[in-house]
Amino acid sequence: MTTPKNEDCTKWEIEISDDDIFAAMKDMEGFIDITLSDFRELYHFAFKHAWERLFSDLTAQDIMSSEVIFVTEDTRLPAIVETMAENSISGVPVVDNHMAVSGVISEKDILHHMGDEGPKSFMGILAECLGTKRCFAATLQDLAAKSIMSSPSITAVAESTVIEINCILTKHNINRVPIVNPNRELIGIVSRADALKAQFGNRER
Repeated sequence: MTTPKNEDCTKWEIEISDDDIFAAMKDMEGFIDITLSDFRELYHFAFKHAWERLFSDLTAQDIMSSEVIFVTEDTRLPAIVETMAENSISGVPVVDNHMAVSGVISEKDILHHMGDEGPKSFMGILAECLGTKRCFAATLQDLAAKSIMSSPSITAVAESTVIEINCILTKHNINRVPIVNPNRELIGIVSRADALKAQFGNRER
């Protein structure tokens, strides 16, 4: 699943206020005959064109991490949690026997399976564990990744531009997106941090 090429990818542009516009006009010499709405529209399109000019040639292949931390469909919950904890990550891709991405497991997916009333916060789970003097997470130890993961997974391809990657991260409110080949085999991953580094030029190209 990837973001369509024609989707507006400038949703994260900086919102400017009327005061910002008036201040900008004062900074410019001479008189500008333009309304606030016209200025906003001009800013939006200028931002979009600048963004495409700067990042249309930069792809997932350029910024992705090739050494991907993942789990298999049969990996049990304790091993999944340990993997995420040891690597300080909040989610991992799940692959099948052919290394094709079949899903993704995030902290939210794990929390969703803890407790009897659906999704909870980490502190809510901890409060229940402490309140009942037992951690019901122990009953989940035999769950495999395929029973916990979110599927179908949200992925991108190596040719996806940084603009498209940002669209995916923003639209789906996720922190990382697996990169797959035409056979959906896992070849890399791009995190929100990777995308931000690319945007602000802090990563060598």
